[in-house]
Amino acid sequence: MSGKKSVPGELIRYATTPGSLGTVLAAWSEQGVCAILLGDEPGLLIQDLAKRFPNAICQPDPESEIFRGVIRFLEEPESQLEFPLDLRGTPFQRRVWDALAGLPAGATTTYSGLAAELGVPAGARAVAAACAANPVAVAIPCHRVIRRNGSLTGYRWGIERKASLLARESCALPL
Repeated sequence: MSGKKSVPGELIRYATTPGSLGTVLAAWSEQGVCAILLGDEPGLLIQDLAKRFPNAICQPDPESEIFRGVIRFLEEPESQLEFPLDLRGTPFQRRVWDALAGLPAGATTTYSGLAAELGVPAGARAVAAACAANPVAVAIPCHRVIRRNGSLTGYRWGIERKASLLARESCALPL
C-alpha cells in the first residue's frame, strides 16, 4: 500500500495509554502496525490517526495483544517489536525508513550522512521530511538521526523524547 493512506472502509484498530514517553497511540491494520504516535493528549493523537487514515474506520481495541506488544517494545529498549509493520509512504520515504530500520540501537547518523548513503548527497532536507512523516515512532528509529554538529533537532515527537530515547538506548547497550 505504498503511498496510500487508507482504503475506503479499511479497519484500523487502535488504543492509547500513558507511558514513559508520554501518551502512546498504537494502531494496526490487517497487515501490521501502521502507527505508533507519541504525544501529551490522547484526543490529539486520535485526531492525528484519523488524518493519517481518512478513509478508514478507526476502532478502539485496548485489549489487543498487538497493543500490549507495542507498549512492551516501547518500554523495554532491549526488546524487539514482535509484529510486522504496515508502512505507507512514498518510495523515497520508504527508502529512508528502511535505512533507519537497519541502524542499531545506540548508533546515530546525520541527515546529510543518511542522504549520502541513499545516493542523494544534497538531500538532507528530504531525509528530514521523511523522518517527520514517519508513522511508527521508535519502530523506525528516526530519533537516531542528529545534526552534523551532534545536536538533537528535528524530531517529530519532541526533542525531549528524542534525548530520552537515545539515553535509554545507550543505557541498554551491553558493556
